[in-house]
Amino acid sequence: MGSPVFLIAITITFTILHLSSSTSSVLVFPLTHSLSNSRYSTPSHLLKSTSTNSAARFRRHRQVSLPLNPGSDYTLSFTLGSQTISLYMDTGSDVVWLPCHPFECMLCEGKYNPAAIPNAGPLNLTSAKPVTCKSPACSAVHSSLPSSDLCAIANCPLDELETSDCRKFSCPAFYYAYGDGSLIAKLYQDNLSLSLSSPDFVLKDFTFGCAHTALGEPIGVAGFGRGALSMPAQLARSSPEIGNYFSYCLVSHSFDDNRVRIQSPLILGRYKSAGENKEKQSGENQIGGDGYVYTPMLKNKKHPYFYYVGLDGVSVGRKRIPAPESLQRIDGKGNGGMVVDSGTTYTMLPPEFYNSVVTEFGKRVGSVYKRAGEVEDRTGLGPCYYMTGGGDKAAAGVVPPLLWHFAGNSSVVMPRRNYFYEFLDGGDDGKVKRKVGCLMLMNGGDVGESSGPAGLLGNYQQQGFEVVYDLEKGRVGFARRKCASLWKNLN
Repeated sequence: MGSPVFLIAITITFTILHLSSSTSSVLVFPLTHSLSNSRYSTPSHLLKSTSTNSAARFRRHRQVSLPLNPGSDYTLSFTLGSQTISLYMDTGSDVVWLPCHPFECMLCEGKYNPAAIPNAGPLNLTSAKPVTCKSPACSAVHSSLPSSDLCAIANCPLDELETSDCRKFSCPAFYYAYGDGSLIAKLYQDNLSLSLSSPDFVLKDFTFGCAHTALGEPIGVAGFGRGALSMPAQLARSSPEIGNYFSYCLVSHSFDDNRVRIQSPLILGRYKSAGENKEKQSGENQIGGDGYVYTPMLKNKKHPYFYYVGLDGVSVGRKRIPAPESLQRIDGKGNGGMVVDSGTTYTMLPPEFYNSVVTEFGKRVGSVYKRAGEVEDRTGLGPCYYMTGGGDKAAAGVVPPLLWHFAGNSSVVMPRRNYFYEFLDGGDDGKVKRKVGCLMLMNGGDVGESSGPAGLLGNYQQQGFEVVYDLEKGRVGFARRKCASLWKNLN
């Protein structure tokens, strides 16, 4: 994992809401994140760290599943048995695991700030029970190996194997590898409480991995991906109305220390706002009565735990740039598509497509403002420009609008702050501070022969939208929201 950048820590009171306009219950999580002022003395340092982490995460997405990097991640807290524990929330992996006492993490120095994560563990196993080798969960965590093989590995005698018993033998430990870390864990079950207030929402026999040893992974992960052992999948087995539909709405912050402290809602379950209508066709977009623009999820048999969508193109101003076929669909080898990722900061695009977007962007902005090459070197972002003269209104007239065109005739208009960040650069070493603006998209680079997504939609571009994962209908939705107000309204 990379260096911490900013942490969105959920110091949670999970609230079960019975909304008057809907018969379904929903769980609402307040998300709070904070910038590490001590580590990043200038915006350039912070941007360099976020861009480095984004590039590293995207490269690792093409190899194995991985949790969120500390700093661009969310942590959630819940009660397991009698102990409260905090984990990273990750839409890019499909297993829930946590550190258990005694816990040893090798090469974990400097991985995270323990003071920034409440209830970081490790967990004391008290009431948890081992999962048996006959359990479907055991087969799932071992890549669908048959239970007979797993029970044999667990030293179940042949006579008991022949009689389909072996229920007293625990599921063998499993190995889980991430981009720059790994762990060995065993499966357990215990009651999971998703509320710290009354009434509690309790999920009985919740399955999780318990790790006593890890390499470079000091904090556990709550996988929100599409696998059988993910958090949504386990919730869906007892409460489909909660597990099959979740969303989050990130308050727009632009790394502003005051803005990042405002709570953002993470919502499990479907809420229905007053006056909500049936879906309708509006222009080229398929829009729901709740204001969502929907695009279908793509299936990938090789990487089934990611939330893939197809990107048909990007409009920069009035110029629509068609996306390559690799972004629009997934081939038989598991290559292509775009992952909607809550854990990567910036959107990653294939090189040729990225260059086309940047070229069109530069025709407008570069004709007015001078290119800031030194800033690009320091931040890892680009193109960047010295925004001298004219003020905000002038910049608004020069920076072109940007639209994502997703599959299913679904277009999403980006607010300017979601793709063009303006800040003061300099001031250290006697340099004069100058206003700079940078495009917040990144070149995904040459991926070679590796398989996986062709692009990635990062959380910086998701700010100010409620992003919904509708697993029942197999689609992702985007709706412009005032996320801080949404949190207040839901409570």
